[in-house]
Amino acid sequence: MNFKDIIAKKRDGMELSREELEFFADSAGRGSVPDYQLSALLMAIYLNGLNDRETLDLTNAMVRSGDVADLSGIDGIKGDKHSTGGVGDKTTLIVAPVVSCCGVRIAKMSGRGLGHTGGTVDKLESIPGFNSSLSSEEFIRAVNKCGICVTGQSGNLCPADKKLYALRDVTATVGNSSLIASSIMSKKLAGGADCIVLDVKCGSGAFMHDIAFARELAEKMVGIGKGAGKKIAALITDMDVPLGKNIGNSLEVIEAVETLKGNGPEDLRQVALHLAAKLLQLAGKGSLEECLALAQSKIDDGSALEKLADMVAVQGGDSRYIYDTSLFEKAKYSFSIKAKKSGFITSMETEEIGSVCVILGAGRQKKEDSIDHSAGIVLEKKTGDYVEKGDVIAVLHYSDETLSAPAAEKFLGAVTIKDEKPEKRPLILGTVE
Repeated sequence: MNFKDIIAKKRDGMELSREELEFFADSAGRGSVPDYQLSALLMAIYLNGLNDRETLDLTNAMVRSGDVADLSGIDGIKGDKHSTGGVGDKTTLIVAPVVSCCGVRIAKMSGRGLGHTGGTVDKLESIPGFNSSLSSEEFIRAVNKCGICVTGQSGNLCPADKKLYALRDVTATVGNSSLIASSIMSKKLAGGADCIVLDVKCGSGAFMHDIAFARELAEKMVGIGKGAGKKIAALITDMDVPLGKNIGNSLEVIEAVETLKGNGPEDLRQVALHLAAKLLQLAGKGSLEECLALAQSKIDDGSALEKLADMVAVQGGDSRYIYDTSLFEKAKYSFSIKAKKSGFITSMETEEIGSVCVILGAGRQKKEDSIDHSAGIVLEKKTGDYVEKGDVIAVLHYSDETLSAPAAEKFLGAVTIKDEKPEKRPLILGTVE
């Protein structure tokens, strides 16, 4: 098969066959085609798109480019949850233990943060001793032991996606719904879960700023999952404002724990409960209303908090940090950002606020960058709140005192204060089933 002919075919707006897409994925995974040819085809796809059949065929081809997790050794229904990425998004730390308490096994492979978005693995690794690098045997053993395990992606899972994702990042071909959908869903399908709930973020802190594009992506991903025989649904959730108050690794673990204790911020609680309920519904645990009540009951009786502590212990972490979050290491310095005038906060450029966390050391720009688990931001005020001049909007936490000035300047530039109160935006913008 001639790769140049495949490029020309998609350049001219024609459909690619399943065999051609399999050749594309296989070539990317094995490195048998030069990067410039892979990039040329990515650009042709970006400009001319893939239809639903092509998107499904590409996804399946990327799954077959590497290993597929064998979860047959895990008893019961296996569930998974995926977020497209946001700021302050620590819902996995709430959803996973809640759902596990209800009898659905959570066998989840999560990623690390990159750019303005955080990663679940980085958050969990702020707990001393926590091991996110488990072998397949250790992973299955952990799930069977306590019903839940969250580990980093390991082995040769979807090598075609790893290659193509890296090329998309440097060739301005990220923002295509078919390429995003196939990238996300190839990893979800290779992960082997029976039921999948997707959290598609939409707003200034998400990769999808526009609700129409977020819905298009959600529909493509749900379509792929259904085509592969999975029980799947997507919630489109707001990311025009950071989720919760805490942004940064240990700070987000602390807030997730507080939510499991019944003390968390309302926006975080609501989004986490709806994601948990949808996953429970997919797993056959009742109607959505019944599953919402079931999820809330696992927070109320303390079993979800205990389940998170059990998971941490099974994965080598110090579970005392779940019961007593004062044990977490504190950042050396803190700085309060104050309002420059009185009025309502009408908007927060959430991606910029996520970038402030990166400046403070809580995130990474390159995969090899190290991070400061104690660094981050605690929001005292959010969009819709009224502030008087001099009120504290946020507190920055960091370990390098030279970071406060550039971080504070960038944060203030991301916040708009006006006289009129803004309209409240719903937390759940839509559902795709």
